[in-house]
Amino acid sequence: MNINRYGAIVVGVSAGGMDALSRLFCLISNDFGLPIVVVQHLHASSNGYLAEFLGNKTPLYVKEVEEKFKIQPGTIYLCPSNYHLLIEADETFALSIDEKVNHTRPSIDVLFESAARVWSQRLIGIILTGANRDGAEGIRRIKACGGLTIAQDPATAESPFMPQAAIDTGCVDKV
Repeated sequence: MNINRYGAIVVGVSAGGMDALSRLFCLISNDFGLPIVVVQHLHASSNGYLAEFLGNKTPLYVKEVEEKFKIQPGTIYLCPSNYHLLIEADETFALSIDEKVNHTRPSIDVLFESAARVWSQRLIGIILTGANRDGAEGIRRIKACGGLTIAQDPATAESPFMPQAAIDTGCVDKV
């Protein structure tokens, strides 16, 4: 796979996410050139600990998103709790407190669908462990735009429902 043809990676994760993300991010070298944008389902009162935790697992810079941040390569961006995270056409972030989607805020589908509009075939979407269907429609949108879609093998997920829901769409390129 030629990673240079892509503009960004979006990752959706829920139950079991800290372990899954730390295992994924420890494999990334410090010269990795794509931005990685993560929606992890968190409790609404979460205090940003995830950024600190993951920052100790990877050589890349890990940052919790703020409104209108310009997306930079080689950085891992985390959605703050209780906000939807969207990608704007100018490759900046927008935060929203709109109604919950799939019973959650942040919603993986919201991120994936907005990212697909911006990067289309230059987007990689990854669904990891989780206990609901959030992200399945976003995977469908990324695939429809020509992006690459990946789901964790449900047999290796702490909670297999979310990656299985993505696979069940028929729109996952790699497991």
